[in-house]
Amino acid sequence: MAQTLTDKVNTRKTFAIISHPDAGKTTITEQLLLFGGAIRQAGTVKGKKSGKFAKSDWMKIEQQRGISVTSSVMQVDYDGLQINILDTPGHEDFSEDTYRTLMAVDSAVMVIDSGKGIEPQTKKLFKVCRMRGIPIFTFINKLDRDGREPMDLIAELEEVLEIDAYPMNWPMGMGKNFLGIYDIYNNRVELTHPEQNGDNDFLPLDEDGAIIGDYPITESTIYTQAMEDVLLLNEAGNPFDEEAIANGELTPVFFGSALTGFGVQTFLDAYIDFAPSPAAKKTEEGELIPTSKEDLTGFIFKIQANMNPAHRDRIAFMRICSGEFEPGVDVTIQRTGKKLKLSHTTQFMADSRESVKSAVAGDIIGLYDTGNLQIGDTLYEGKNKVQFEALPQFTPELFMKVTPKNVMKQKSFYKGIQQLVQEGAIQLYKTYHTEEFILGAVGQLQFEVFQFRLLNEYNSEVDMTPMGSKIARWIEEEDLDVNMSSSRNLLCKDRFDNPVFLFENQFAMRWFEDKYPEVKLKSLL
Repeated sequence: MAQTLTDKVNTRKTFAIISHPDAGKTTITEQLLLFGGAIRQAGTVKGKKSGKFAKSDWMKIEQQRGISVTSSVMQVDYDGLQINILDTPGHEDFSEDTYRTLMAVDSAVMVIDSGKGIEPQTKKLFKVCRMRGIPIFTFINKLDRDGREPMDLIAELEEVLEIDAYPMNWPMGMGKNFLGIYDIYNNRVELTHPEQNGDNDFLPLDEDGAIIGDYPITESTIYTQAMEDVLLLNEAGNPFDEEAIANGELTPVFFGSALTGFGVQTFLDAYIDFAPSPAAKKTEEGELIPTSKEDLTGFIFKIQANMNPAHRDRIAFMRICSGEFEPGVDVTIQRTGKKLKLSHTTQFMADSRESVKSAVAGDIIGLYDTGNLQIGDTLYEGKNKVQFEALPQFTPELFMKVTPKNVMKQKSFYKGIQQLVQEGAIQLYKTYHTEEFILGAVGQLQFEVFQFRLLNEYNSEVDMTPMGSKIARWIEEEDLDVNMSSSRNLLCKDRFDNPVFLFENQFAMRWFEDKYPEVKLKSLL
């Protein structure tokens, strides 16, 4: 029997993996792909010597530095479902990319290093999830190393992030003494050393929570301690509440080791039981339920240049929100009213891809774009206009002047700058009179990545001169008087030719506000 649109939408699970850098986020992504049969061998982010890089870290600078600096999208079929995984950059300098990605998912997986607990970036990203009511699933990683006490980690999770936690399983030891996990949800014990226990990966538990049968592990004090901890959790911990999980008020917690793959499949099996299918998305007209509209709608949350350096391509990532995509569909770009035929589209496995034959709400597709699309654009089929809610934007705080080292290569310099700023991680300004190029970013690493990519992808070497931190404020064109500019408030134009002042500090900005009380300064247009 043919699947209805509702049937197809209900088989989609779309989530982002978020964490502080080096908590193991990309490694767990690799394992999820492995269990889904998408890859044969998990890479490692820090694979510089072996040449075995993480599948989701496709960009050259990511492979060299062992960090993720851009979100990547991967699809995998698992247990009759299509899972869309968005691996996000953990580094705080690339938060804006992660924040926008969180607008395109229906749930989030938070990876925490068992040795470090809640770190600043985790807290920031978590707050965005809470603000949007996104269901959050927690994976406490690196049990193969010695870390903090599990009870302390759960307490910190609840106190620092202000969310209730429910351990779905519990570690039996850690580091060299890691015997496995006491699986509360599945009522079994999962063993790291099955060869020591009759070659059993899993041992069932009786109604009192004890292992059924006589195995060497039952003699271990580590196993006994885990049983006592679970008994305490059952008596004093939070009750399991599926509705609270769906509302983002309770996080199911899983323990394991992404590096060894232990506990990852157990997590994935439970995740698909409770993770939501594609939810309604906010529009200016109200909420749009995925199956209530047959016309295709979606929004662009990311643009990436040069995923295929040989073709200098530019891919716009679109989250489908309703209807069904089929090649050749005509849509309207809400911002410009321009019609667009979606013929050349792609689905991803990080750097590899294939043409999309069909996609529905929850799916992420890549549109080959020649410059028509921008981050935040709504695309809709049919005559009824749709406008999805605005995506988050950050005001840059650090600024650099940028000039080409070789004036004979200005063409590639201009092309590189124009294409890279369209990705949204870095902002471009020109001084009002002299039209010198100024870059604005949230963090220093963004400049380094920008400079690296200009050289490697556009063969353009540049000089970058730090201008320090500034306060960027926009004004309306009709309020502009060029004589307002001074050494303490540099007048520029953004890449859309809107006037913007770069103030030296708060004092300079207050002085300007006092002198020109009729001019309204805005942090973003």
